[in-house]
Amino acid sequence: MNKRHSWEKRIEQLQNEKNMTPKQAKILQAAIELFARKGYFNTSTNEIAKLAGVAEGTIFRHYQTKKELLEAILAPAIMDFTATFFVDQFIADAIHTSHKNMREFLEAFTRNRFEFARQNTPAVRILLQELAFHPDMQETIKQLFMKKIYPRLTKVLVHFQSQGELKDIEMPAIIRMMISPILGLVINRFIIQPHAEHDDEKEIRQTVDFIMNGLGK
Repeated sequence: MNKRHSWEKRIEQLQNEKNMTPKQAKILQAAIELFARKGYFNTSTNEIAKLAGVAEGTIFRHYQTKKELLEAILAPAIMDFTATFFVDQFIADAIHTSHKNMREFLEAFTRNRFEFARQNTPAVRILLQELAFHPDMQETIKQLFMKKIYPRLTKVLVHFQSQGELKDIEMPAIIRMMISPILGLVINRFIIQPHAEHDDEKEIRQTVDFIMNGLGK
């Protein structure tokens, strides 16, 4: 599955869920393409309208501001990128069945987020590029992480720590040292050097090795 097809499929889902018109879906797709390529601040609504094949006024009938259009793009990206991995069944599998140890869990976690970024590169690129400039989005991600992700991730890591696989250090530090290299891998692969030659499997393994060397006993 290529990244463009994956995000187009997500727009189709949003179109069904939110009763979007075909023009509204075209506006979203055009905004994603331009925001990813030029950045939010360097893209005008006129450019979005031209690429979508609609009048500029049509954009403002659906979205009052360009910021509202950005939020319409990033809301599902934030939810998908940060939350969907941590479903209850995955947590149960991590502790009891599929992932017998911390390394297996970490490899699955890294590959899952890496593959999501590959399939949704335009939206992920916009999210990571624009996050520093929008404190409200930062707060949304912070609240989502603390309420939905942190407790579930902690449950898995406490389990592996109790099995003697992780160092006896505070959980916030473990999570920080685990997430940062994975996020760095994604940023480098899909934003900083998207066109460079990459051995993705090798880089994933190296990232997992790096984390385990720091956190594992």
